[in-house]
Amino acid sequence: MPDAVQPHAGETVTTISAARVLRRIEELARCSSDPDALTRVFLSAQHRAANELVSNWLRQAGMKTRVDAVGNVIGRYEGSAPALPCLMLGSHLDTVRNAGKYDGMLGVVAAIECVDALHSAGTRLPFALEVIGFADEEGVRFQSTLLGSRAVAGTFDMKVLNAIDAEGITMSDALHRFGLDRANIASAARQRAEVLAYVELHIEQGPVLEAAGLPVGIVTAINGATRYAIEMSGTAGHAGTVPMQGRQDALAGAAEAVLAIERICRAVPDLVGTVGRLTARPGATNVIPGKARFSIDLRSPRDAERKEAEREISAALQAICDRRGLWLHIGRTHENSATGCAPWLMEQLGAAIAAFGHREMKLASGAGHDAMAMCDLTDVAMLFIPCEAGISHNPREAVTAADVAAGCEVLLHFIRNFKPLSGSAS
Repeated sequence: MPDAVQPHAGETVTTISAARVLRRIEELARCSSDPDALTRVFLSAQHRAANELVSNWLRQAGMKTRVDAVGNVIGRYEGSAPALPCLMLGSHLDTVRNAGKYDGMLGVVAAIECVDALHSAGTRLPFALEVIGFADEEGVRFQSTLLGSRAVAGTFDMKVLNAIDAEGITMSDALHRFGLDRANIASAARQRAEVLAYVELHIEQGPVLEAAGLPVGIVTAINGATRYAIEMSGTAGHAGTVPMQGRQDALAGAAEAVLAIERICRAVPDLVGTVGRLTARPGATNVIPGKARFSIDLRSPRDAERKEAEREISAALQAICDRRGLWLHIGRTHENSATGCAPWLMEQLGAAIAAFGHREMKLASGAGHDAMAMCDLTDVAMLFIPCEAGISHNPREAVTAADVAAGCEVLLHFIRNFKPLSGSAS
């Protein structure tokens, strides 16, 4: 793996330090509410500590820093003239509970490393760069995701300010305690003319790149997702006295439904379906279950295929219930459309990958990212690096220094050669 980005004729060589990226990620991982695991939620003391660390690194990389009205930390590296529109880079700084170290944080620290390389070489570009550490992508504290990026994109729903955390604190109160004013949230929104594109480096959170032996990959789309809460109701009865024929066993119906969901989703490329939670009532060993509740999570990079799967699954569940004499209730709890990455940005990322001799692989993201919200403001793209065994949202989350170096070098090459879309302000 080369240690430095390949220079153009007459340019100064700029060096990426994967070791520094990894060291900084370790420092961020110590900003945790749990001494034995990594947990950092929105508007917490640990969020403040992470913002302070990142602010210091942004300044060291030659950027002016600020924290916006929702708690995003932002650094700006001016271009060759003042007030130019910016190429926006970054990811999120919050975590799930008992998290891995690289989800989100890699994208923020890698972007800082790229700007630091430009600053060290005295390079200014014909556009500005902004690096953002988004305040809340995971939605752990208030059960509402993408809060930081929605504020920047201008799509923040003010109703979520009334959400209450596990300690009974409203989001509005938490903002106040953090030193922010809910009345100023609209000021975090950016205008389209200010932003040329948003690009995010992230761990894959899946096994595809590692299996292919590739250090980087280009994201084509972020999967759209639908979630359902399903209830099947039958008749509870004595496990010893009710014959097998004619039972209205809700759990047996749910078990058949799980297999139907698996069958339908296996038949469509890139469609995934998961039943992650299943409970039976009354839940006694000697009682036939009269009620079963389970969740469904459907994801696909193509909305039409996801919606067709929804129709097939609904019909299959109804047929199971009709045959077994059960009652069915289907409740939709969440829906997000797929987010397509911009072809013109994907093409430039592909050129950067080719510059280092890597084979180009394109893949969809099954996980959600801040790019999903940022697409309401500007065109988006994502670059993935592998994570070990595809494990994420887990303390075992791991990357290699070589892959980190590759991701940073490709990102820096992309930045140096970035050409705004024709017609964009520049």
